[in-house]
Amino acid sequence: MTALDHLNDDHALLLQSVREAGDIARKFFDEGAKSWDKNPGDPVTEADLAVNEHLRRKLCGDRPEYGWLSEETEDDLSRLDRRRVWIVDPIDGTRAFMAGRPEFTICAGLVEDGRPILGAVFNPITQEFFDAVKGRGARCNGEALKTPDGVSLGTARLLASQRALERRQGVGQLPQAQFRFINSIAYRMALVALDRFDATISLAKKSDWDIAAAELIVTEAGGCAAAPDGSAFTYNRPNAQHAGVIAAGPTLFREILDRL
Repeated sequence: MTALDHLNDDHALLLQSVREAGDIARKFFDEGAKSWDKNPGDPVTEADLAVNEHLRRKLCGDRPEYGWLSEETEDDLSRLDRRRVWIVDPIDGTRAFMAGRPEFTICAGLVEDGRPILGAVFNPITQEFFDAVKGRGARCNGEALKTPDGVSLGTARLLASQRALERRQGVGQLPQAQFRFINSIAYRMALVALDRFDATISLAKKSDWDIAAAELIVTEAGGCAAAPDGSAFTYNRPNAQHAGVIAAGPTLFREILDRL
């Protein structure tokens, strides 16, 4: 089997597994799920764990040679010795899920040598299914995506905290920009690729599972994604945290970096 065949098979497995996970999440969303705090202020629900177990069984069961990194699984550092690693957030936007808001996603990606080669971000309530393959573009429900470009920060549609952004030295006031906040950072990034918003900016720490799949969707749609200092993301390292994320079309991305 060629490398292309392997990639095609991995892509098909990813899409099927994430769609099935969406059915699980939607059932809990409709019927209710028990929740508790993993740590103070860090909630988790039955749905997180059920989706996590499904994805781990499906993805790792068919690819035992691949590593695994998930928000809801104790970290197994043997992943560092694997060239390919599944990176998963079973429910990105748990607070929105708990509040009954359809603003959460299931995120799963495959990284090779620290960079994403496959990504899927699925909102099972709105039925928006985003996916991307390295070098083959990004799609939402099968339709090709193109990250927007050409707008300035002062008039942009932003998925970001207005207060946090305008407090940042160098950014200044943005009275004509439109601001909205959504809990799921992966969903925010995907909505930029969809051209529903011009950029998303988060100056809070993110983890591999928050952004790996969504980064590929943005970049394969022609956009840019990086940390707030402009540094590129590398995944599957011992420390899975990043300083934050900016995602936008190339021109706006450069303006945001200059201001920050």
